[in-house]
Amino acid sequence: MSLSIPLKLTSPTSSYYYNPKPHFKLPNIIISPKHSQNFSSIVTKSIKHENNKHPLLTKEKPRWETMLGNAASLYPLYVTIGGVVACVKPSAFSWFVKSSPGSYSLGLGFIMLVMGLTLEFKDLVSLFMQKPLAILFGCVAQYTIMPVLGMVISKGLGLSPPLSVGLILLACCPGGTASNVVTFIAQGDVPLSIVMTVCTTLGAVLLTPLWIKILAGAYVPVDAVKLAISTLQVVVVPILLGSYFQSTFPDAVKIVTPFAPLLAVLASSLLAGSIFSENVVRLKSSLVSTSVASDLSPVLRIQEIIFGEFGGVILSVLLLHLAGFFLGYLSAAICGFKESQRRAISIEVGMQNSSLGVVLATTHFTSQLVALPPAMSAVIMNIMGSSVGVIWSYIDPSDKEMPEANVDGESKPASC
Repeated sequence: MSLSIPLKLTSPTSSYYYNPKPHFKLPNIIISPKHSQNFSSIVTKSIKHENNKHPLLTKEKPRWETMLGNAASLYPLYVTIGGVVACVKPSAFSWFVKSSPGSYSLGLGFIMLVMGLTLEFKDLVSLFMQKPLAILFGCVAQYTIMPVLGMVISKGLGLSPPLSVGLILLACCPGGTASNVVTFIAQGDVPLSIVMTVCTTLGAVLLTPLWIKILAGAYVPVDAVKLAISTLQVVVVPILLGSYFQSTFPDAVKIVTPFAPLLAVLASSLLAGSIFSENVVRLKSSLVSTSVASDLSPVLRIQEIIFGEFGGVILSVLLLHLAGFFLGYLSAAICGFKESQRRAISIEVGMQNSSLGVVLATTHFTSQLVALPPAMSAVIMNIMGSSVGVIWSYIDPSDKEMPEANVDGESKPASC
């Protein structure tokens, strides 16, 4: 889901729009802390330099819109704050939790509507035609690597049936809410990331229920048809509706669009914090009962916490996303894609739409524990993704580019 970088490709720190038609590349910029304060000016100077030769890149956004974009890019921070508040004072989310699962569905629908408002399908088709192999490969990787990992990790850790279903549900969801922002930070291929997010989100109507039916059906009864209908209602319909508004009422949408990404990331953070707060009491009780057990030594108490329900959820989510990042990058490297595309595919595969997982879990499964892995993922995944992005920001992707590339700037896969 694209929250801060719409298909017009307004970067969180740049005031310029990307037009997919020109066949040229902007200079590579290494993002590091020592350059962070001057990053906007560096981007501005680089794009002005290209503007002298390519007038299709034009300045569009005023300073206040850039500030809103920067605020929206702090999504991982908002999710982390929401998780802390949920632990310290779960009742802070009670007003939203009381109306669940309807409130969760409305929240996710709003996020998808915002995504639709930023979409121009003619741009989407243009971007798809430029990089068809990388896009198709990334989408296939998303819906093969992660579902299999979810099943393997749940079995390997011996998770309880509700937690196993929750982890598998998370693994079967499409690309994550902040993947485009993280890809930008990591100097990855942002257009590729955006198109992959859109394609995997639209494909979730069929692929997410199908995978859940196949992998989680052994634990609990799964109604794939109802899951597909719910995904259609809260994902595809709002996206198409937003895109319709964007093309039919462009002037009105232009007024709303600058505020939409920030509102969307706040709504996503509210979703994660609310579902996490529902399970905090149960988790605290589990920790307290372990700590007061008189017949356990301190070492055994720690082991009980780590390998208990609470530790199992955290470990399983960590392993799922870590393996997703690694295998996404490895598979793209084996198939010979460029370094910037490897990073985009790695991030897109490793980061899931945890909000959709929360909505489907609370709507179609009776146990509240099913929603716990997606809720925990919202915090853990974004911290991990942001860390990966920062690490890659120190490494210039041009140093690792493949020597051969076609006229569209897409690497020729060597092994795929």
